[in-house]
Amino acid sequence: MRYARFVPLFALVLLALIWGYTWVPLKIGLGYSTPFVFAALRTLPGGILLLLFAFALKRPLVPRPLILLVLLGILQTSGFTGFTMGALVSGGAGRTSILANTWQFWILLMAWPILHERVRGWQWLSVALCLTGLVLIIEPWNLHGVVSSLLALAGAVSFAASSMVAKILRRRAEIDLLTLTGWQTLFGSIPLVLLALLVQREMPQWTAAFSWSLAYTLVIGTCGGAFLWLYVLKRLPAGIAGLGTMGTPVVGLLLSWAQLGEQPTIFEAVGMVGILAGLGILMLVGARAAPAPASAEAREAAIPEDEVRALEMAETEGTDVPVPADS
Repeated sequence: MRYARFVPLFALVLLALIWGYTWVPLKIGLGYSTPFVFAALRTLPGGILLLLFAFALKRPLVPRPLILLVLLGILQTSGFTGFTMGALVSGGAGRTSILANTWQFWILLMAWPILHERVRGWQWLSVALCLTGLVLIIEPWNLHGVVSSLLALAGAVSFAASSMVAKILRRRAEIDLLTLTGWQTLFGSIPLVLLALLVQREMPQWTAAFSWSLAYTLVIGTCGGAFLWLYVLKRLPAGIAGLGTMGTPVVGLLLSWAQLGEQPTIFEAVGMVGILAGLGILMLVGARAAPAPASAEAREAAIPEDEVRALEMAETEGTDVPVPADS
C-alpha cells in the first residue's frame, strides 16, 4: 500500500496524545488511592485482559524468551509506572510528564552503543530543538520538588532501558506483538502488586472520578499505549521512535493546564514550540526515509518463498534486505 510507510508515524502521533493525556487521570486518581494500589489496579488487570484477548484471537501464548520478557516487564511496567506514580504524589501532572518523558534522550544515549543506531543529518536539528525545548520546560535553574523530580527521571531511565530490551528481544526471537505486550504487562505488575499488599494496603475510594481515571489509564493508557509503543519499536529505530513521542509532554502540559489549572510558564510555552518544531522535522525526515513496502503479489512473483521470509524478517528488524541470487 502506498501509505503504509506513514502508519508508524501516525501511531507515534496517536501515542503522544494517549500518553500525554494519561497524566491528567493519573493525577486525579491519586486523590482517591495510594500510588502502588493504583499502579497495581492499572497493570495486573491490563496484563490479564491482553492475554485473554490474545487467547481469543488464537495467538501463540508461550512466554519466550522468558528472562527477557520478565526484564522487559520489570523495566517498562514496574519501573516506569512505579517511579512516575510516586512522582505524581507531590509533583504536578504537567511537570512530571515532562521529566518522565526525558526517556527519549536516554534512548538516544543507550541506542548508540547498544543497538548501533545513530542519529544522522537533519535528525540532529530535531534533537537540538527538542532538547532545547525540554530544557526550557524543565527549567533546571529553578527546579523544585527534588524527590518528585528524581523519581520522574528514574522512571524515564527505566523506560529507556526497557526499549533496549524490547529491541534485543525482537532480534533474538519472533514473538506476537499482542502476546509480548500482555506478558510484559503481567510480569511487570507483580512487583507493584506485592508493594501494594506489603506497603500500602488502604483500599481506594471508588468514586465516579476514580473509576473513570482507572478505566482510562487501564484500557487506553496502559494496554493501548503499551501495544502502540511496541508496534512503533518494531517498525522504527529506537532513537527515532523515542524522539517521535516528544509531543507527549506538550500534550500533558496543555491538558493539565486546561483540566487541572496547572498554567505553564513563559519558558514552558517557548519550550513547547521548540519541541513541536523538532517533532515536525523528525516526522518529515522519517516519512522520506521509510521505504515503501512492496505488495505481497509482487514479492511472491519475483522472489522465492524462503527469500520472501528473509525479506519480511529484515524489514521487521530494520536490517539490510538480502538481494535475490538471480538479480
